[in-house]
Amino acid sequence: SDSGSDSEDSSLSDSELQEAFAKGALKPGLNVVLEERPKRHNDADGLKQCLAEFRQQLTWVERLDVTLGPVTDPVSQSASTSDAVDPENDFQREMSFYRQAQAAVLEALPRLRKLQVPTRRPDDYFAEMAKSDQQMQKIRQKLKSKQEAMERSEKAKQLRAMRKYGKKVQVEILQKRQKEKKNMLNAVKKYQKGLTDKLDFLDEEQTSSQGNKKGNANQRIKKGPNAKRRYKNQKFGFGGKKKGSKWNTKESFNDVSSFQSKVAHSKGPGKGGRGGKGGKKALNKRPGKRARQKMKNRAR
Repeated sequence: SDSGSDSEDSSLSDSELQEAFAKGALKPGLNVVLEERPKRHNDADGLKQCLAEFRQQLTWVERLDVTLGPVTDPVSQSASTSDAVDPENDFQREMSFYRQAQAAVLEALPRLRKLQVPTRRPDDYFAEMAKSDQQMQKIRQKLKSKQEAMERSEKAKQLRAMRKYGKKVQVEILQKRQKEKKNMLNAVKKYQKGLTDKLDFLDEEQTSSQGNKKGNANQRIKKGPNAKRRYKNQKFGFGGKKKGSKWNTKESFNDVSSFQSKVAHSKGPGKGGRGGKGGKKALNKRPGKRARQKMKNRAR
């Protein structure tokens, strides 16, 4: 019966459910009635009692608590109160904090000096760093690696830019050469077809090549011999004719004044015979290694 009633309740429309809820016909469990939240109140006496329980009766030098209002503003000659500060104005709010901290310092410093508490840091004060030397070394290495990576990337960018520029110049030069070649071929075709009888393009090529040769020759003339060559020329002279210097002329052929028959027929001393160094020994002398190699090559 309960299941039948649940199914009937679930099959009801929203209006029918609202009417049943108003009459109190719905069973508990389907709807939860929220209880009212308890009202909050300020229990000042209870707070004071708790404060008295955990308060410790210590001297001021152990607590160092200062509760004061803001110090007098030297411009307006009046202490700025919290009511006069606009909380939405950042400058006024920060100035009020600053003035209040200044008032606390002016109140606490004389009391500390009276109690002989040092308020200044000594010259040889050493403050230990929060991070160890190993950690700082790791940070330095990390920064160094990042800097090196940035330098490598920058260098790679410069190299890419230089390659791109070099490739651009190379393409421009190739295009210029192709254009000149195309113009030359067109001029040659026009001349072959009889459309023109001018050969100016050949003159331009010859003049350009001659200009280059003349420029190179001028450069060579201006350059001159180096210091070593000039020293040798000064010491030994410029020499004479080398090529063809041993050729006979008509005068040298007819001149027989230096002819010696003994020397010519190997009868003089040292030119053969039994008493000389030549003779059979000279004729039977074995040729050198290079001469023998040449003879073998000829025989092949």
